[in-house]
Amino acid sequence: MSIKRRHTLALGAAAALAPVSVSAGIAKAQAAAPLRVLRYAFPVAESGFDPAQINDTYSRAVTAHIFEALYGYDHLARPAKIVPLIAAGPPAVSDDFRTWTFKLNRGIFFADDPAFKGPDERQIRREVVAADYVFAWKRFADPSVKSPLWASVENWTLLGLAALRKEALDRKAAFNYDQPIDGLRALDRHTLQVRFEAPRPRFLDSMAISDLYGAVAREVVQFYGDKIAEHPVGTGPFRLGPWRRSSLIVLERNPSYRERLWACEPAPGDAEGQAIAQRLRGKKLPLLDRVEISIIEEAQPRWLSFLNKQHDIIDRLPADFINVAMPGRRVAPHLARQGVHGVVTLMSDVTFTYFNMTDPVVGGLEPHKVALRRAIGLGVDLEREIRLVQRGMAIPAQSPVMPHLTGYDPAFKSEMSEYNPPRAKALLDMHGYIDNDGDGWRELPDGTPLVLEISTQPDGRSRQLNELWKKNMDALGLRMVFKTAKWPENLKAGRAGKLQIWALASGAAGSDGQGMIARYFGPQAGNQNIARFKLPAMDAIHDKMDVLPNGPERLALFEQAKKLAVAYMPYKLHTHRLVADMMHPEVQGVRRPLFWNEWWHFVDVEPAPQA
Repeated sequence: MSIKRRHTLALGAAAALAPVSVSAGIAKAQAAAPLRVLRYAFPVAESGFDPAQINDTYSRAVTAHIFEALYGYDHLARPAKIVPLIAAGPPAVSDDFRTWTFKLNRGIFFADDPAFKGPDERQIRREVVAADYVFAWKRFADPSVKSPLWASVENWTLLGLAALRKEALDRKAAFNYDQPIDGLRALDRHTLQVRFEAPRPRFLDSMAISDLYGAVAREVVQFYGDKIAEHPVGTGPFRLGPWRRSSLIVLERNPSYRERLWACEPAPGDAEGQAIAQRLRGKKLPLLDRVEISIIEEAQPRWLSFLNKQHDIIDRLPADFINVAMPGRRVAPHLARQGVHGVVTLMSDVTFTYFNMTDPVVGGLEPHKVALRRAIGLGVDLEREIRLVQRGMAIPAQSPVMPHLTGYDPAFKSEMSEYNPPRAKALLDMHGYIDNDGDGWRELPDGTPLVLEISTQPDGRSRQLNELWKKNMDALGLRMVFKTAKWPENLKAGRAGKLQIWALASGAAGSDGQGMIARYFGPQAGNQNIARFKLPAMDAIHDKMDVLPNGPERLALFEQAKKLAVAYMPYKLHTHRLVADMMHPEVQGVRRPLFWNEWWHFVDVEPAPQA
């Protein structure tokens, strides 16, 4: 039976279910109970909520609570542990890691939505089926969706998916979702099978990324059309409520969420985790009724909102207030007396500045272009940046691989963390970047003006970094100008290859370090590889790492990749951050995830007393 036929049967069966109804008694009881609300702020605006069209951290934090992948992470387990979410147990995997088969739990439904209608036009409950994952993942390949994550999905090498995309591009026709492909099949309503051209030993990591790879119903996409980013409908614990773009995002409890109990398993010796588990184990998820997220770009208003109890938690305490709020990484006495709790976590992330490798000034693999980037890197005073801008809440990054991930080696040291202006000047002199006219600024080797243009944002932290950049580059005789725009605008321009230099941060989405090596992978240019770096030797390492199981041979490839990353310097890596989160005593169960986004449904907030 073809996939097209099975999909039709799946929708028909869903349409036969009973109309949606909510007991008036339950609704009245819910209205009478005080709401449990988590309030906090994002420092950067969201871009939208269609998993196939987003790649920014803040939008993905929202979609992670609306959609659900086949698996998720235990909220408290350290080291990280993947657990079934929609899947009914572990997958069946072939010996060569090319075929993965997943069984879905029955009786899991999408949130109620007008897109789900029966033959009589009444709204129905819609069960999630294997065909919904087939459709969701095909969307990344649809040229009309313009997914920034297509290169990542393409790298899975699902049999037939790239060819299906190519057919649509070549024919300039609509993407054929009904065309069966060998790599992505719904064997029946509740069995999903994926097959790959090459071994994929770590595919389970991707299957635990709910913010991107959750189930999406075809009816919803067809119903909302080009407004799909404004109408996310998933199987998760929350659904999108009121939304004022770049101002306020509200998530509301999904009233049709299945019976799922809090059942996290911290390690036996984890005293804090065990205390959280003792308080919350067995409670129905989500524990919260609402999550209210303000967009507050400046650090001081975010801090004041927390102090004034307008927010329950301050996520990533701004560095400006570390010494006031958590001197010595301990909660200040005046806050501790109020019951405020604080936690510091070394993150699986990296801050970096990228150089556009297609830019005529800083891009290219010619020796003098490499020398310019390396000289810029050697001129960055990381110790000063960590001390003044990050207030000591970071460690120098030595390689692209982040803490807590496969391939990270705390003993690895490199030029990435070296501050050496004399060496930087010698490199510039050696390769012809000299001051020809005596105005104090170096020119390009051909004698034309050399101007470095760094893109930035209009916030306090960016201004501090800009001051350091100017001080560092002035010392080398490199003229630097700043181009200011909002972060979403810079992201759009960066993906299009229109920025010369821009500073970003990236967090891991899974426990394997290859995700950051993908930033150097040629086929990812313009997507994960925002620098557009292309080096055959690095591509070969990436491809080989993809198919090897974990072990010494793969770890040796990590070492090779790190050395190439340092040598060619398409990214100047800065720091791995230490993050401080603070919360008022009403908040229970918070533990910052190491490299996943979903946690709001696992925490509780005691409601304020009613008048």
